[in-house]
Amino acid sequence: MSDTIYYILGVLAIIYLVILFKNRRGTRNRKSRKFMDGKRRHEK
Repeated sequence: MSDTIYYILGVLAIIYLVILFKNRRGTRNRKSRKFMDGKRRHEK
């Protein structure tokens, strides 16, 4: 039974790290979106 607790904690930790990485990438994407919008305007 104790092993299952460690597996659950490990999965939760991995999910938490994935969410952190997604949030960091999201902040970077928000900054780069301005550049992307500029390129899209030139294409149009």
